[in-house]
Amino acid sequence: MRETPTWRIPAGVLLLVFALGLYGIAVASFVPPLIGEWNALAQTPVYVVLGVIWLLPLRRFLIWMETGRWG
Repeated sequence: MRETPTWRIPAGVLLLVFALGLYGIAVASFVPPLIGEWNALAQTPVYVVLGVIWLLPLRRFLIWMETGRWG
C-alpha cells in the first residue's frame, strides 16, 4: 500500500484526458469522410470498435500510474 503521494497519478490523469481528447478529435476528423456515405447500421460497428479500442493500453497505463512500472 502506498503511504506517500506520487506525481504519477495527477500527471497520468492529465495525460489520459489529453490523449483521449486527441483521439476523439482524430476519430471525429478522419473517420466520417471514409464511412460517411455508409448506412447507419454499417457505421455502428466501426464506431463501437473505435470507441472501445482506446481501452487496450489503459491497463498498463493505470499500472504505471500506481506502481511506476509498465507491467
